[in-house]
Amino acid sequence: MAQQVRFCTAGDGVRLAYALHGRGPPIVRAATWLTHLDFDWESPVWRHWLAELGDGHTLLRYDERGCGLSDHELGELSVETWVSDLESVVDAAGIDQFALLGVSQAAAIALVYAARHPERVSRLVLYGGYARGRMWRGDEARAHAEAMGSAIRAGWTDASPAFRRLFSMLYLPQGTAEQMAWYDELQCRSTSAANAVRLYEARNAIDVTDVAPRVTTPTLVAHARGDRAVPVEEGRLLAGSIPGARFVVLESANHILLSDEPAWEAFVAELRAFLGSEPAPPETVATLSPRELDVLELVAAGLTNEAIAERLVLSVRTVERHLSNVYLKLGVSGKAGRAAAAVQFSDALRAGRHPGPGGLRGGTDAATRERP
Repeated sequence: MAQQVRFCTAGDGVRLAYALHGRGPPIVRAATWLTHLDFDWESPVWRHWLAELGDGHTLLRYDERGCGLSDHELGELSVETWVSDLESVVDAAGIDQFALLGVSQAAAIALVYAARHPERVSRLVLYGGYARGRMWRGDEARAHAEAMGSAIRAGWTDASPAFRRLFSMLYLPQGTAEQMAWYDELQCRSTSAANAVRLYEARNAIDVTDVAPRVTTPTLVAHARGDRAVPVEEGRLLAGSIPGARFVVLESANHILLSDEPAWEAFVAELRAFLGSEPAPPETVATLSPRELDVLELVAAGLTNEAIAERLVLSVRTVERHLSNVYLKLGVSGKAGRAAAAVQFSDALRAGRHPGPGGLRGGTDAATRERP
């Protein structure tokens, strides 16, 4: 799976970066808090989202102004600006009708777009979202927002991730150390402290409760029951404001659902049923690239990622990226993905299909093969 990164210009001249991958009916994902098109592609936090959404669909996503590969000039921040940016990206990509996904803060933007362009949005999916920001949820929520804003100002660029870890703990309380470390790095890599503060404060001021009743597009609203970043009550309020919306509560404490939790599988099932789509059939070991086969051969031999990196003279992160691609192509995921991929490799070898390069085709061990 490869993504194509392109650029367009918003109404006020800000350049926006967007990416396309997958094949099939289009899904547009409205931009959310601090993304980076390139870094997200390798992320153990977002990679499974990108893989699933691009499986049987063409996914369009973009970095919002001020973040990632888009211009880091912010201009005016408002619902109007964000909706206009979404309009610019969709028009530039040449997509006429599509399913629209709004995650977290992007739910409000997707909602307003759908209300204004019902002829273009075939289905509206809102996950972990809200119609009103923290500044409209009472004194406690406002105090919380002010404290988080102060944390951004104080430690966003610190070498220690302590202040950024506040967001990681809110969004991924059940995440692994690796996943939290990736999310910590994503935040500071995506934008500056000054931009992060402005974006955070502008998100907290959102209020589209008056627009929600005007949405006529079939809508699915899903929310994690234990979500600490956006309380489930906000999701319930959002669903109750949209005529005919279906509300699904998922058993998780994570704001960003992770690949190995049952809530992710439940969300995917609800999403595909709502969109009426099926995943593409998985590929086979024979379709893997030579480097992916190198890595998988050593996984099947029982080596750790660190040992594989040393053997192939790669970084551990590069090995992890190759394995993510392998799992995606072979249709395996979660904690059992590594073992399942290794079994497929071994089965192909025993069946005489010679999946691997070098030693499996030419009699040379993977560790000693010469490479160009």
